[in-house]
Amino acid sequence: MKNSKFKIQNSNFKYLLFFLIIPILIICQFYEMANGQGYVIGDEDMLNILVWGSPELSVQVPVRPDGMISVPLVGDVRATGATPKELKETIEKELERFVKSPNVSVVVTAVNSFKVYIFGEGVPGGAVTLKRNTTVMQLFAQVGSLKNADINNSYVMRDGRKLRIDLYKLVVKGDVSQDIPLMPNDIIFIPDNFEKRIKVVGAVKAPGIIQYKEGMTALDAILNAGGFTEFAKQNDVIIVRKETNEVKNIEVRLKDVIKDGDISKDVPLRPGDMIVVKTGIF
Repeated sequence: MKNSKFKIQNSNFKYLLFFLIIPILIICQFYEMANGQGYVIGDEDMLNILVWGSPELSVQVPVRPDGMISVPLVGDVRATGATPKELKETIEKELERFVKSPNVSVVVTAVNSFKVYIFGEGVPGGAVTLKRNTTVMQLFAQVGSLKNADINNSYVMRDGRKLRIDLYKLVVKGDVSQDIPLMPNDIIFIPDNFEKRIKVVGAVKAPGIIQYKEGMTALDAILNAGGFTEFAKQNDVIIVRKETNEVKNIEVRLKDVIKDGDISKDVPLRPGDMIVVKTGIF
């Protein structure tokens, strides 16, 4: 009985330890990212300015949109663009006029300036505030489904230049070598893939627009649209395809494909194709 009680207490202790350690690890990761040597303070960040031995001079202040903070005695000091260490040295230098050998600590308590910007119709756009170091793939996990995104033509822009990474290889092929850490003010352009989807109309159970997938055939698209209705002319299926200077109508006899199992008679689709299934009562 004692052993059973000990096991329960031990189990409860493990859960308590888990819920105590995880928040501490998250806070430590945030602190390391924001107060490391390489972090650059930006607009809207929250800073804790501690002047050792002079609590009346210690303040917690936001970085204003003009990049400045207000420090007692000193007045306005530019924070945006400086690291915590650089800002510490600047404040100490300014305080030397009023305090003998000032010792200042600068701690970033909230990161609000690490923003990236998403444009295009493939996913909901706008500014995204990142609370920790984030890669492209981790950002995609935050923005939601990419089913309407044209990944082939998506790209990341930094300082006015496109980065040499292939987002198609990253998202579709799983090539993690294409995954990179994002930087503040990166722009991610994700267009809509509307022109590359497949439209299925006519005698199918769920006509509409479906996502194109590499290797998709006419029969695949029909099945994705719920299959034929009872009045469908399965050997009278037309693929409407836009070429550079013309529109082609490609006939497909899908009843023969299904009946004979001859997949060579099926037709591979291209992005933007429209499939028309005709109706015949007799």
